[in-house]
Formats: sequence, C-alpha cells, structure tokens
Amino acid sequence: MTAQVPQDAGADLGWLARDPISRQAALRPTTTALRDLTTGRALAYADLETEVRRGEALLRSLVSPGARVAVLARNSVHHVSLFYACPRAGAVFVPLNWRLSGPELAVLVEDSAPEVIVYAAEFEPQLMQALEGRAQPRLFRIGETDAFADALAAARPAAPSPIDPLAPAMLLYTSGTTGRPKGVIVTPKTAFYSAMNYTFVGELTAGHAQLCDVPLFHVVGLLAVMHGSLLAGATVNLTAAFQPDLTARRLADPDLAITHYFCVPQMVQSLLDAPAFDPAACRGLKFFTGGAPMPDHLTLALAEAGIRPSNGYGMSENGTILGMPLDPALARTKLGSVGVPSPAVEIRIVGPDGRDAPDGEVGEIWLSGPSVTPGYWNQPEATAKTFSGRWFRTGDAARRDADGFYFIVDRWKDMYISGGENVYPAEVEAVLIAHEAVAEAAVVGCPDERWGECGCAFVVLAPGAALTEADLLAWCDARLARYKRPARIRFVEALPRTASGKIQKDILRRTLAAPQTEYSS
Repeated sequence: MTAQVPQDAGADLGWLARDPISRQAALRPTTTALRDLTTGRALAYADLETEVRRGEALLRSLVSPGARVAVLARNSVHHVSLFYACPRAGAVFVPLNWRLSGPELAVLVEDSAPEVIVYAAEFEPQLMQALEGRAQPRLFRIGETDAFADALAAARPAAPSPIDPLAPAMLLYTSGTTGRPKGVIVTPKTAFYSAMNYTFVGELTAGHAQLCDVPLFHVVGLLAVMHGSLLAGATVNLTAAFQPDLTARRLADPDLAITHYFCVPQMVQSLLDAPAFDPAACRGLKFFTGGAPMPDHLTLALAEAGIRPSNGYGMSENGTILGMPLDPALARTKLGSVGVPSPAVEIRIVGPDGRDAPDGEVGEIWLSGPSVTPGYWNQPEATAKTFSGRWFRTGDAARRDADGFYFIVDRWKDMYISGGENVYPAEVEAVLIAHEAVAEAAVVGCPDERWGECGCAFVVLAPGAALTEADLLAWCDARLARYKRPARIRFVEALPRTASGKIQKDILRRTLAAPQTEYSS
C-alpha cells in the first residue's frame, strides 16, 4: 500500500505523477482556486499549493506509509488540502459521511483503521461512540478553534513529491443499501480520468466557477465538482449544506459568477420553488443532476427557465460515466436519458445470457477504462464478484437507443418478474410520481401466488394532498400495462434512506416479508 515513485520515473508521466494543484499554481497562481462560503476563507492556486505542501510535510511527520487519514466534517478547505496531500505523502484519504450515526461510523472506522482523524466539533459525539473500545488514532478537532490548521501552519512545506498513479489514494465508502459498506479504492490515475470525464461532459474550463452544495464525502463532490474544477483551473465555492433560498441567491450572485451547479433531483423542485430563485439571473447556467431518476417535468422546467440541464449517471467506482450534452433542445428530445458515454469509459449493455443486448433492449451496464476502480478495500471476494475480466459489472439496468443515448431503467437486482414479464420499478415509480398528489414513491417486488411476483408501492403524499389507493391505481391503469401496475399501495410518511439519500429498498422488502411488523417512517 506504500505510495512510491513509479518504476518508470524517468518518463514524463504528466498529471498522473503530479496532482493538478502544483501545475495550476505555476500557470495561474493568483486565480482563486477555492472559496469557503461558510468561513469566508479564499485561497488562490499558489496559496492552495502551499497548504497542500504543508499537509504533506505534516502527514509525513505523523503517519506511516500507506496509512489512512480520515476527515469527519462538513465541506471545508481541509478536505481539499488532504485529498491532495495524502497521495504526495503516501497516505490514503478517507472522507467520512457526517450524516452517519456512531454505530454506522464504527463500521467504516474499523474497516479503514485511520491513524489520523480530522473532525468537526459538532460530530464529536458520533465519533467518540465509533471509537469506543478501539485503539485511538491521532485526533485533530476543528471548529471555532482549529487544531489541524494550527498544525499545518507549523509544518515546514517542501517541494512536492511525485506520486504513484496506481497506489490507493482514497477510500470512498458506498452507502451499504444491501449490506456491508464497501470502501471503493481510488488511485491518482482513476481520479484523474474520472475528473477528466466530468470536465468533458460539463464543458468545464479555466475561468468557470462551481457552487458545491454536495458533500465532499461523495464521489460527485470530490471527483467531479472539486477535482474536476481544479484540474481545469476553475474556481470551487464550497458550502456547508444545500439551503434552497441561500443557494438561489448564490447562483444569482454576480460576484460569485457561478457557471456550473450539481444537485440531486430531490433538490431541484426545492430550488425552483425558493422565493429567491431568479430564472433571469440563472440563464445559461450549466445545471447537472444525477444520483436518482430525474423527473421529466423538472428537466423541462429548468430548460424553460433558460438553464442548460444535463442529467447524468455515475457511481463511486468510476465517477462520471454518462451525461447529456448541454443542449436544452436535445434535453427535450431525449427526455429521461442520461446521455452518452464520457470519453474515458467503454460501455456494454449485457443481457442475462452474457451477450451484448441490441439497441432498445434492457441489459446490465458493464464498464471498462482507466477511471474504473481497481477494487474494494479489504474485500477481495466482492472485487472478484463485481469484475468479469476487465469489465466492471455495475448492477444497473439500462437500454441504449438507436442514436446512442442511454436510459437507466433500474437497479438490475430490483427488477422482478410478474407473469413472466420483467418489471423495472423505476418505470412504475416515474408514473406514480407524475401524479400531482404524490411526492415520492418506491416500488418493490413481493411474492404473489398467481403471478409469481407483483409490485408493492410505498407512497409519500405531497403536503396537504389526499389520495386513495383506488384513485392511484386508476391513474396507473391509464398509463401502465396491467402487469406493471402495483398490486398493493402503502401510504407512508417518509421512505427509509441511507445517509447519502438512497432509498433502502431492503428495508421495504423486509417489511413485506414480515407484515406483522409494519414499516414505520
């Protein structure tokens, strides 16, 4: 696990042996690289390079080669400096999900065994609970007083060290919707190509500015928004969290001059409804969505507002995979599509028989390319199960149309068979959500004596809305084949989600398997 100078160190490996900060510091030293909108702190590229060099020097004095260095905090400059300092020091960066409970954090801490943890004071209770009974790592508490910033200031920066492009540089933990969370290994090489994919899809170059509301423990925040922007020489504006009205004001702020923004679909409606949202001030904004199916009406609403929407698809194991071209007319023509492949990804759609599915037919997405993870930390069995030769099996079902545009159908494992017909819950969920009284919906397959399996829908109503099961089933009858229509509908106050926002369908399935224990939101 030790990061070393590559064997072909005499060759010029470019950005694969040097992170982009040192290069950008030389090219545009006074350009703002990073701005923390919570603290007001701003760093030009030359300042960020100094911060990273101090981080490297500090880590070399604290940890052994290959050690993990964790951060448990809302978006901060420390995330960025450690992301780049760790590979230079031969360490592995571990951004921890601050939304997790103590027991959930304990699983990640046990798996990654960090030697250093930088944490915000507000998350101290969860962290202390996670560390109970374990060997104590070196802790740096940040908040009103910043022990880690003090340690950095005392460190003596040295010239940047070359990095090993193939060594583990970061662990990104998956949400664990179906079991034990997995630590996705990110190397400098996979991080570079993942970020490059996003810069191509996002038409991102120097002079642009991103607003980063998404957390930096997530692949989109770290490898797309942050790493992609700094790779391109753009500016990243960090926030502590998404706040619809505040985000709307920031998007319209001429001093920030935001050109790019990413959020998950659940956030779009809140932003459009925010009193401060000004379509005129956001005209031309490059607006990216992903992480969940994007409702057609929201894509149309963004386009009508003069915004350039791009729905896309990615995952922790690769980063950006697919993205819609930033063309509002095309977004209308290809509603529901997640676009076309990014440049460093090779994609297959593979049917259940292991053969490539023809255009129009559903299969599993398989990936290959330099942005794909080499595997999972401490889980060789999971790594072996996920790969088929050089191909990474995503577990997501999709189809490709004749024009080469891809449409995500569902998680491959979430498909169920009713009366011999394949049913993809995401298709049913889209119909349910299209009803004005429905805020959210999740569909899972359940055993049925007659049809083998049928669908059960868990539905959250919009505030103040009233709807009966019969009315919603009638709505489905008019829009779905009979075998796709849910056989049962349960109205709930909320859907169970992971800390990163993914619906926990395993909990819903267990509810159906044990009807005496009703799911309670």
